[in-house]
Amino acid sequence: MILKKQRGNVTDILSTCICILAMSALLMFYLHFYGMIQQKQEVSQLARKYILQMETIGCLTPADKVKLDRELTDIGIENISFGATTVNPVGYGEPITLFIRGTLKGGFAFEERKVSTAKN
Repeated sequence: MILKKQRGNVTDILSTCICILAMSALLMFYLHFYGMIQQKQEVSQLARKYILQMETIGCLTPADKVKLDRELTDIGIENISFGATTVNPVGYGEPITLFIRGTLKGGFAFEERKVSTAKN
């Protein structure tokens, strides 16, 4: 019994290669943005930590502001500003705000805003 060689079809291989290329592009896209999502999550955790401190003190002290700036710089945040942050002591029950603006590693700008009431 002699088997005949069947003629191959290039479109079968080509469609498989296109699918592999598309999946690779999606994977690279995901890995690129995962780092920025992780970095933004770290900013949110730091903001929560400092708003809790601000609740007990009544404002963001200059020493805490320097520490927060250093911690944000350590995780790779650039162009940091604390625009509408409460820096003067407020009384019990008054609103306090922590506002952080900066740029993530990928060049995307972000704003993080936490609002609470003073419990000092």
